[in-house]
Amino acid sequence: MNLIALPAFDDNYIWLLEHNGRAIVVDPGDATIASEALTKHHLTLEAILITHHHLDHTAGLPELEKHYGVRIFAPKEIAMSVPLHYLGHGDEISLLGQVFVVLEVPGHTAGHIAYFLPAHANQSPLLFCGDTLFSGGCGRLFEGTPAQMLASLDQLAELPSDTRLVCAHEYTLSNLRFANTVEPDNAALQRYTLHCQTLRQNGQPTLPSTLAIERDINPFLRSRLPSVRQSIAQQFGTLATDADYFAALREWKNNFR
Repeated sequence: MNLIALPAFDDNYIWLLEHNGRAIVVDPGDATIASEALTKHHLTLEAILITHHHLDHTAGLPELEKHYGVRIFAPKEIAMSVPLHYLGHGDEISLLGQVFVVLEVPGHTAGHIAYFLPAHANQSPLLFCGDTLFSGGCGRLFEGTPAQMLASLDQLAELPSDTRLVCAHEYTLSNLRFANTVEPDNAALQRYTLHCQTLRQNGQPTLPSTLAIERDINPFLRSRLPSVRQSIAQQFGTLATDADYFAALREWKNNFR
């Protein structure tokens, strides 16, 4: 399978996954970008996957549905004029000859879902995680609670270490600036930061990342560790619960410049 990042807007990625001339498109906020990529690579669109309702992930749906007439899979929170196939936790869908598993990961929005493709044919697992998990960060809590987001990230952290994390935004360098403030002595984080800086200087995406990398460098997956909690406590004092520490970390990131 071939994974193609399609930059959109200021920092979005629309993702295209293709195999043997057929493709799926993930979170197409811009129909033109998706259509031009399908034409360029001579691909037949099989389906569209949506992770959550925000317009930068869904605005292209009416035009794409009108032109291609394919199935659109989405969480139950979305209501649109186009026909949708609603999915929930544990549902499975067969696409491109493989079976994707749906995970509910609320926090960024109330009904956010992710699509997990297990390892197959010597290819490592793949996770389309939308705006729940970013490289070095996580999504803002627009609708969910800190406890929900923490539980969602815990769920994702249990996936295989070689899972490729296909995030929907190029936020990595900004996230890593914050991560280095939280854990200034994290050598793995320092190495990864240099790697990502080089990628961006060469005009390349920093994504996909891997779960193994994120476990080592992402403060939102590390909020229970002493090194992270010490930094949080210096900003907010000693807190009571895991969710309290996570909420404080997210608030710190929200106001970080």
